[in-house]
Order: sequence, then C-alpha cells, then structure tokens
Amino acid sequence: MWMHQLEGDVRLRHTCEQSDGLPRYGWLLHDGVNFGVQEIQDVGLSLQTEFVKRPGGQHGGDWSWRVTVRPERTGPPAPFISLLFYMATDGQGSLQPVVEQKTGRLASLTGTTEELGHFTITFQQPTNEAGTAPLYASYNYLQAQAEGLDRLSDVVKASLTPRFTFAPPGAPKRRYFGVEAYHPPAGERGLLPHSQLLVHQVTVSLPCRLEVLFESGSVGGRAGRLAGEALSQELGRHTAAFERRFEEAFGLARKGFSSPEQSFARAALSNMLGGMGYFHGRSLVQSPHAELPQPYPEAPLFTAVPSRSFFPRGFLWDEGFHQLLLARWDAALSRDVLAHWLDLMNAEGWIPREQILGAEARAKVPAEFVVQHSSAGNPPTLFLALRQLLAQEALGTDYLRRLYPRLQSWYDWYNSTQAGPLPFTFRWRGRDRDTQAFLNPKTLTSGLDDYPRASHPSEDERHLDLRCWMAVASGVMAEVAMRLGEPAEEYRHMAEVLSDGQLLDRHHWAEALGTFADYGNHTQAAALEREKLRPPPPGQPLPTPRLLRVVRKPPRLQFVGGAFGYVSLFPLLLQLLRPDSPRLGSLLTDLRSERKLWTPFGLRSLSRSSPFYLKHNTEHDPPYWRGPVWLNINFLAVRALQHYGRLEGPFREQAAALYRELRANVVGNVYRQYLESGYVWEQYHDGTGKGQGCYPFTGWSALVVLMMAEEY
Repeated sequence: MWMHQLEGDVRLRHTCEQSDGLPRYGWLLHDGVNFGVQEIQDVGLSLQTEFVKRPGGQHGGDWSWRVTVRPERTGPPAPFISLLFYMATDGQGSLQPVVEQKTGRLASLTGTTEELGHFTITFQQPTNEAGTAPLYASYNYLQAQAEGLDRLSDVVKASLTPRFTFAPPGAPKRRYFGVEAYHPPAGERGLLPHSQLLVHQVTVSLPCRLEVLFESGSVGGRAGRLAGEALSQELGRHTAAFERRFEEAFGLARKGFSSPEQSFARAALSNMLGGMGYFHGRSLVQSPHAELPQPYPEAPLFTAVPSRSFFPRGFLWDEGFHQLLLARWDAALSRDVLAHWLDLMNAEGWIPREQILGAEARAKVPAEFVVQHSSAGNPPTLFLALRQLLAQEALGTDYLRRLYPRLQSWYDWYNSTQAGPLPFTFRWRGRDRDTQAFLNPKTLTSGLDDYPRASHPSEDERHLDLRCWMAVASGVMAEVAMRLGEPAEEYRHMAEVLSDGQLLDRHHWAEALGTFADYGNHTQAAALEREKLRPPPPGQPLPTPRLLRVVRKPPRLQFVGGAFGYVSLFPLLLQLLRPDSPRLGSLLTDLRSERKLWTPFGLRSLSRSSPFYLKHNTEHDPPYWRGPVWLNINFLAVRALQHYGRLEGPFREQAAALYRELRANVVGNVYRQYLESGYVWEQYHDGTGKGQGCYPFTGWSALVVLMMAEEY
C-alpha cells in the first residue's frame, strides 16, 4: 500500500480501483514466472515496482521486491510518501516480527506456513534512486488481526494516527499519519481472527527506493542475497531474455512494428500474465435439486482474469480467449490453467461460468451475480484453446488422457441440457423471464448479455452462436478421441452435421432477412415507455413511473429480425462455411457495410440499422453488446478473414482485402487509445474509437498482440 498527502488530502492506495482515477498503471514486463516490472502513475508521483524470483529449495525459492518512487513533473509534487508493506497469514501459519527498539522499525520477520515452510522477510532501509545513499525516514509498525484479506485496507485505515515527527535534518517538521493500533468495531470483538497481520510503514521523501527480500528456509548454499546490484543484474538479465523470447514468439520487429508499438504489445501480454491469480473458496450454486443456493466444496482455481480493477476473478468464456494468447507464450502455463478449470465441474459435467472463490473475490461482486445456476451454460471457448494447443503439439498423451473424461462430461452436459427443439439445434437456458422490464430479455449465459434475441423467451428458440460453438467442440472432441485411440465416430459425425451448409440454412438462414439469424417467438413492435399512473390520494407523494416494455404487435415464431450483428457472423467467425458458399459472400458484403458493422476501429457489435442499436435495455441498463467494438469477436473475424483469404474460392480476394483492412483498423485504434489514455479497454466506441467500459482490460482485449503478430 502507499499513502501520500497533497495539501492535507490523505490518500491510501491498496487494491486496483477504477474510482481512484489513476492516470496509468500496469505491467510493462512480466514473463509469468520469474520477474515483473510495473509502472504506476499517481497524482504528484510515480512508482515503479519490480520483482525477481530465484528458484531453489523445496518451497519455491527466494524472491525480492523493489519499489522506486519519483516525483511526477506534472501537477503538484508530493513532498513525501508512506510505503506500507504488509504480511498476512490468511488463516494459516504464523509470523514473528523483529523490531528495532531504538527506531521502532520492523527490520525483518520470520514465519512458517504449510506451503512455504520456514522463511525470513527482510526490509532494507530506504535509499536514493540509485540505491547508494541511505535516506532519512520515519518508521511505524502495526501488529493486528484482520477478519480476512478483503478487510486489510479497513484495518490499516482504522489504525492511522496523526503524527508530527517526520522531518529530515534541517527541514521543517511535517504532519503525517502513521499506523499505531487497531481496535476492531464493537460488533466484531471476540470473533475468531482469520489473519495475523503485520504492517511495516516507511515515511520518506522523494525520490526513494526500498527493497524487500523473501528468503526461503529450505534454500541451501545461497549465492549471495538478491538485493542491490545483484537484484539490478538479475532484472537486467530477465528483461533481456523476455524481449528476446517475445520477438521469437511474435516477431513484431521482423514485421516492421516500431519500438513503441513493440513496447505496447509487450505490456499487453505482461498485463494478462501479471493479472493471473490463484483463487480458493466455494461457489454458491442454485440447483434444481435444492430449494436454496448451496455452497459447493472448496476448490482452487489458477486463471487469468478479464480486468484487475473490475473483474478480478475467473470467467469461463473469457478464459478460452485468454489462453489463445497465453498458449503462444507458455503452453505449460495454459495446460495448468485448463486443468484447473476442468477440475471445477460437478458430477453432471457443469462448470460455473463465473468463479467467485473466497471472501476477497466475493467482496468485488454485486450480490445479484454471486449465485451461479447449474442449468446455465457459457460458450465453451476452452475448446478453442485446446484446438490451438493440439495444433502446437503441446498436449501430451498422458495429459490428454487425464483430461478426456472431463471433456466428455462437459461436452455431454451441453448436448443434454442446452439442446434445442429440433435435432442438431441448441438453445441457451437462463434468459431473463421478466419480459415487461426489458426491451429485450438478456441472455447472460451466451456471454453476449443484452444482444437482441427473440423478444419473448420460449422453448422454441434456436440460437445460432451456440450451434456454432458446439460444432467447434465436436471437432476438437473427435481429434482428442482419435489421438487417444478412443471411439471418435460420434464426435466426428456431430461435427460434420453441425457444419453441413444445407442443415445450417434450414435451421438458421432467414431468406427474408438475407442473413443467418436466431429463431424464436419474436416481434419487433416493442418499445420502452413510461407507465401512466393514476393520481395518488390527496396528501400522498407522487409515485415514480417505471419504464416498461410496450408490445404493439403480438410475437410469433419466426427468425429474429432487426438483430444483424455478431451473432449473425458466427458461421463465418468459427470458419464453418465452405469457401465457395454464397452465404460467405453475403456475410463479407454485409460485414464491410458502414451502414451495418464496419467502422474505422473494428466491427461494431450490432448493425446501425437495427432498432436495438445503442438502445438502453432498461431505464438503468445502457447498451453493452449493441454497438460497441469488442476485441474478442474482432479477433475471431480477423482470423476467419485470413483463413478464407488463403483458400481457393470465389471470395478469396475479397476476404484477403478485408483481412488487411480490418486488422489495421483494430490494431491501430487499440494502440492509439493506449497512448492517449494509458490503458487497454473493455470495448471501444464505434463512432469515435475511444475506449470505454472498464479499464485496464487486458483479458481478451490483449488478443491485439496476436493480431499484430498474425498468429491465429
């Protein structure tokens, strides 16, 4: 944590929060294993954090962390800063502080936990930026008990006390806040503590540098401490190795990208790697077999996350996209992540789509999204990652054999629970049932949230995107079964049927609309209007009229009109169309239409001609998948265009030209917005290209790296 004062405004920073409005923060370099370099710009100062791990012993080895703080030239300078280093046991193990009596400085601590064994953490004294001359500092120390990792910030804030003793020699004394003692609120006294907490606070002038050393007790014959010049040399060695490996993997220098563009791409990959987390806890699940939500057994999950600030947890359909990038960087890392995800399935083969494991993760989730429903699916994008790893020959037979029973269960779950009304059709379960409250009831399970589907949810629906996902899943299952010598014919037959152009036309080609579409109970004659209320009795307050849906023409079973957009493109996006299919030519023409999906920044999610384009779904529910440009779907589009641009067929040149243009538009805009705003974004405005939604979003938006590298 860090804390500084600007004209009496005390600010404590700890977790990544969009509400802090930091000008920029993120990893510049991170290889996922050995080291990382992070830059954080705050008001009046900038911080650079660096770490290096050195393997050894039986418990992961040593690591060292360096924090360098500099005054920022723009804005009022911060006269001094308090850096707070904390250690928390999270319910297991113990910590023993070593405090200098004269200065009150927490010089070091020893500890033990089940995973780490015995260890020592040492806090070096602050120095100047070069790391040579020691600096004057004031020290404060806190030993407390916290009721969970999600409460650490609250404990530190509650322990802060005004102080007047920070003053380098010859300088006037300055007021600052230091940790002193923590007294839990009355209602929490007597509760069993979840975590022993030690805090080491260093208050020092700028610029400054501090180092923290973790040394494992099981490392023998240590060749010097990982500090000072030795730490600098290790950082330099790892940085050079990272840059060489990055160029070998993605070849951006060979492709002519400038040095700043290469730095941007390295940062995008590094932020995905640096945002990975290990979570542990219970999902809260509502099942048809129980009246109330039930906690599932405790489970671990190692995963990437969409956004450190806004979505710091695992999402099933996001993770398949994440692994497309990570598998190119470190196939072993991807294998570990995929195994963790597949180990989360229940006996029926279902995997919760949103992983909210532990109190720290739950503290970031609105209550209405905590409970997971065991009838609700999510796009099985992990099959995309598996297909890529198979192509890379990165999945050994032993690994596949352990995975295979889980893949079978997962695949069977989709076929048994998400089947549509006709053979070889599919339907997302879990659509919003309150047809009065929404302009178009959402389909969160599809991953496309408010993308317009049939206006009145029913069991007669046929969802195009889910059918296409199942075609991909069937093909991967066939290949895995074949490699293992298992029966593959059933999977191969399913893949062929779901890719059959005539059957696809019969179920999803809407001749009157001239495109592929969903099918269901639908009307376009619907709108949100303010309800008309009777005047209240005298003396009673006026009620607030709600915004409700008005349907002027009854729905009927038909193809869903007015919804041309990402869903319509799925047979193209997942490369299910034959290169000579006239449907391919039609989609390519519509894709390039500026009146429909084409923008200078990428493909918008919904046609400008749609009655749902940029429309609110409720009074307080702004458009999400109704116009903005999303990177995951644009990645699929760019990849598909390259694919069709290489195949013999009547649309080869058209697809190749669109590939070059769309790739340049997407990459160029994401890079420009990064330079202007400091961040990669969740989505981009289809009219201006500006980043919007949450930030930093280095989940699937980091796929821009693969587009730059032309690695699909």
